[in-house]
Amino acid sequence: MAHKEELTDKEKTEKIKKYMVRTVEDYNWFRTLWQWLVTKFWYGLSYHFIYRLEVYGRENIPKTNDYIVVGNHLSTLDPPLVCHVLSNPVAYMAKKELFYHPFLKVMLDWLGTFAVDRDNVGLSTIKTAKSIRNTKKWVLGLFPQGTREKGNEIHNVTKGFVGLAKATKCNILPIGIIGTDKPTKIPFSGKIIVKIGPVIPLSDNTEEMFNKWIEAIQQLTGFKYIPQETNNTYSN
Repeated sequence: MAHKEELTDKEKTEKIKKYMVRTVEDYNWFRTLWQWLVTKFWYGLSYHFIYRLEVYGRENIPKTNDYIVVGNHLSTLDPPLVCHVLSNPVAYMAKKELFYHPFLKVMLDWLGTFAVDRDNVGLSTIKTAKSIRNTKKWVLGLFPQGTREKGNEIHNVTKGFVGLAKATKCNILPIGIIGTDKPTKIPFSGKIIVKIGPVIPLSDNTEEMFNKWIEAIQQLTGFKYIPQETNNTYSN
């Protein structure tokens, strides 16, 4: 019996191409409603009755969608957590490999997430980011660390988010997340703290915006940023 041939990475990318480009029409009532149900209701029960969620700085959330939300990344709980806390629905970038899974890609699609090739970020990412901005309701969400991290340090921060902020003419909303790296299923045994900082205004000086975000995240989380060689790619 012949074995089924494995698809090459190029072939896999071709199959999920439609998940890499979004238009304004894609961010419709269905995705808005589905994200609300999943993050506000389903995950909300967990955040409040298992993790005793505390949120600070809600007054810093803009009333429009002229911002990109950028937070530190500790666990898979982080994306729905940010959606739960904010008033705007959030469209996340996610590495394309997540869309290779048949069930997961459907769930991510319904939640408004779009796929990104982190090794070859193209024009489609910019176009999608602009489409999100043009919805007048949704905002782009990013975790610029190279991977999820545990501990009290922040590493592997890529700078692509400031380029996207400039391309879409958006400010940056820093969000500090504490406690999601300690999973539990026992009611009221966990603790998650979310701190929302003041908006970092759009500037032509992207290096300045990046440094202000680093400073804000350190203040919000109490974690220490460990600088190292970074690049301009985007992260999930």
